[in-house]
Amino acid sequence: MSCKQENGGSTPGYGFKAPEQGASYVLGQDVDVQLEVPEGQTIKSVTYMLDSTQLGTKNDGTAFRFPTKDLSLGYKLISAIVDNGTNKDTLTVNILVKSAIKPVIHGYQVVNAFPHDTTSYTQGLEYHDGRLLESTGEVGKSTLRWVELKTGKTLQRIDIAPPYFAEGSTLIDGKVIMLTWQHNMGFVYDAQSFKQLSTFNYQNSREGWGLTFDGKQLLKSDGTNKIWFLNKDNYQEERSIEVYDDQGEVSQLNELEYIDGKLYANIYQSNRIAIIDPKTGAVEAYIDATGILPQSDTFINTDVLNGIAWDAKGKRLFITGKRWDKLFEIKLVPAKTQ
Repeated sequence: MSCKQENGGSTPGYGFKAPEQGASYVLGQDVDVQLEVPEGQTIKSVTYMLDSTQLGTKNDGTAFRFPTKDLSLGYKLISAIVDNGTNKDTLTVNILVKSAIKPVIHGYQVVNAFPHDTTSYTQGLEYHDGRLLESTGEVGKSTLRWVELKTGKTLQRIDIAPPYFAEGSTLIDGKVIMLTWQHNMGFVYDAQSFKQLSTFNYQNSREGWGLTFDGKQLLKSDGTNKIWFLNKDNYQEERSIEVYDDQGEVSQLNELEYIDGKLYANIYQSNRIAIIDPKTGAVEAYIDATGILPQSDTFINTDVLNGIAWDAKGKRLFITGKRWDKLFEIKLVPAKTQ
């Protein structure tokens, strides 16, 4: 809790009775905010804020209640701007809004297996009209390519010159938007010629990992538990959500795919794919892909599961991994509670 005085004079000693600093609330639970008013002090008005949104005002220090049901998950800053008629003081306290959902665990059934280039350190993957848009990583080996689904044959590619490490990519309005890992920069290409059209810089996100498009905004992961929402035209970060399951934050979110209103995210260095509500950040389910690549198909350079693609017309879900020799079409099998 902190107190910041705005108009001079001595700080009258207001504080929060509730909530306690760092208190946890389950999404949907109401929060009661109450001030500690020093003896002999009065309040002309108090304005309550949640992050940058005004919640309401009161003319005393009695409890103020607000709902959390429409919030996203994560840490929130509650501010109380107290006016006693002479001075204004701003009090702040943080709370944590946690997920109330216990994720279910989906298994999988392999429907088809297609060839996949074992030189592809897969970072971004999308399906478009029988082709895969794939971006691959590593410095000096990064590429952007169109790949034929059935054969795994590369139809078109460009190499991404050092020092850049290519990451996630997505297609919007005839343009491919592609991230780089640690250079704070994304590239924009013409989707037909792969001619580079422009670049853009990140703002507050830490790094570039996964990228997808929900029809209105770009969704970007940066290796943390945050998902950033970018303007589709100028690529500016407009907001973010934090991803949690019922056990806590879910970090290392990697390759992304937007499927029927939900966000699918590889969790780096695991065999799990998280299915996330993009409105709240709550993990609703996991796909456990353990064992999908047979041991006989692994070799010394085979790396982790990464790459999700969705055929919206055919309702087909594809997954692969870094330097895997196969890309799999899968169906989810009945879920069980974690």
